Amino acid sequence: MGERLAGKVAIITGASTGIGKAAAFLFAENGARVVIADINREGGKKVAEAIQAKGQEALYVAADVTHPKQVQAMVQQALERFGRIDVLYNNAAVNFFGKALDTSLEDWNRVFSINVAGVFLCCKSVIPVMQAQGGGAIVNTASSAGLVGLRNLAAYTASKGAVLQFTKNLALDYAADHIRVNALCPGVTATEMTMQVIEDDPDPVAARARFDRVIPRGTMAEPIEIARVALFLASDEASYMTGAAVPVDGGYTAE
Repeated sequence: MGERLAGKVAIITGASTGIGKAAAFLFAENGARVVIADINREGGKKVAEAIQAKGQEALYVAADVTHPKQVQAMVQQALERFGRIDVLYNNAAVNFFGKALDTSLEDWNRVFSINVAGVFLCCKSVIPVMQAQGGGAIVNTASSAGLVGLRNLAAYTASKGAVLQFTKNLALDYAADHIRVNALCPGVTATEMTMQVIEDDPDPVAARARFDRVIPRGTMAEPIEIARVALFLASDEASYMTGAAVPVDGGYTAE
């Protein structure tokens, strides 16, 4: 078992599937006690139980990151169970395909409520805990779509750009408290959500090829490839990193 997060407690939002799920297992394998926070009760419980079955510590907490009281309850349950919070990995997010003129205000607000306000609420609830402890690490999931414009993703790209700027603000405001805040910027990743989009296409083989060919590496990422970088940012190995935006996109934003 690795020891990169030995003795640490990590909250991961959106951890029932995809990158969050991969990170939950990886963090636990590296010594962390993991809080699985997700609105998907069945999926979240399964992840927590699978981690526990390996002899590692995990707690599932039902939490909608857009509701302040649920976020506060998530933090309180983590503290009651584990006594501290060393890592917050804000991974919960949604996507929405559409140009600006095709995006309703309702859809725009939904994307921002989860992708931006959710990050804000989780940070607002966890930072006081980290201040009292003398420090901590926050990893916010932005996107390669926050670094460059992407067609047909108006609300999503705007929300991820907001996450990047909020990350920089937090890093500056809380550096003196020894709280590191960095943004992870994944490229296209073979999560359940992405694979469902491909399967729903009239020609799934062609759809997969469209996703892969825009990436210099030639294939989209696997969730574990993103989770490994999240682990690094959460660990003391990244002790001098704060306010950074780290692309993990197979070279997509290098072009």
